[in-house]
Amino acid sequence: MFFQLIQYFFPDKLIGNLFHYISFRCLVASFTSFLLAMYLMPKLIAYLNSKSIKQMIRDDGPKSHLKKTGTPTMGGLMMVIGILVSSLLFCRLDVPSVWIALGVLVSFGAVGFLDDYLKLSKKNTKGVSFRAKMISLGLLSLLATYLAIQYGGIDTTVHFPFLKSMALNLGGLFFIWGFLILCGSSNAVNLTDGLDGLAIVPVMTTAFVLLITSYVSGHAVFSNYLQFEHLQGAGELSIIMASVIGVGLGFLWFNSYPAEIFMGDVGSLALGGLLSSVALLTHKEFIFLMAGFLFVIEALSVMTQVGYYKWKKKRIFKMAPIHHHFELSGWAESKVIVRFWILSILFAFVALSALKLR
Repeated sequence: MFFQLIQYFFPDKLIGNLFHYISFRCLVASFTSFLLAMYLMPKLIAYLNSKSIKQMIRDDGPKSHLKKTGTPTMGGLMMVIGILVSSLLFCRLDVPSVWIALGVLVSFGAVGFLDDYLKLSKKNTKGVSFRAKMISLGLLSLLATYLAIQYGGIDTTVHFPFLKSMALNLGGLFFIWGFLILCGSSNAVNLTDGLDGLAIVPVMTTAFVLLITSYVSGHAVFSNYLQFEHLQGAGELSIIMASVIGVGLGFLWFNSYPAEIFMGDVGSLALGGLLSSVALLTHKEFIFLMAGFLFVIEALSVMTQVGYYKWKKKRIFKMAPIHHHFELSGWAESKVIVRFWILSILFAFVALSALKLR
């Protein structure tokens, strides 16, 4: 919106030329979302404290977490607002993929908001039932996949990193692929959000990788040089990813150990859905999985734990997700967090190597 206004009123001026560059709009969008987070988050914390709207901690988790009972939650609501406002200001609004990605952000966030609201109103940790949540996210994932094919400029082909000529056309099975990517990713980020600041840094490192790949995919010269599929308008998605990084930094200011506020399901489901939707809209699903491999590890640890227990009536980990296993193994919470951050940065580096190693 702001981008169109600048182009209209200052078409031949310096400021108009600056806003023509996606790289400049990425910087401005990131800074704007950061400022919004820094402004809005303290107000939300104060409001939630005044209304005694606070997180309920599961009593079957690590006992050290019981002291966190009473910490305000739903900080992800301000993150969704920050990303949405910043993206609408600086993205081109005539690009359908922008609306699809933001639609996933808002709709997945709405499911998370309802879950958080029910937990807080009922003063327990149950919220929306697992079945209802999965059905809702599943239907939204299928709708997003359909819109991506119909209006987002993509086909039903899956592209593989490091292999410049290998692609697989899934046809109708692409809807199942979209379901797995979007629904699986949102739940994986949700599972990772179990320690102070643990989830937001991997979200930002993954967003940075998708920022680069989206920019390359939307740039005719760079995509041709790096042998990426050129997708018209994909570069606008990099501005949304820049907004994620900015708002993530602002949220981390208050969410770092010891946390003043948690993101809640409204944040984790929205961010997981947004990242995966950008990966789908740019045909970078495997690069996304590489960059966010920490989320994959967390999700697999829960699936393995549940499956093995049903089979053998024994546990592989002391507790799942796996970050709790390391806590119960004697690692301090802050050490688990920082070490997982380091892993997320390394995974991002590996994913970025796919830009050239093709």
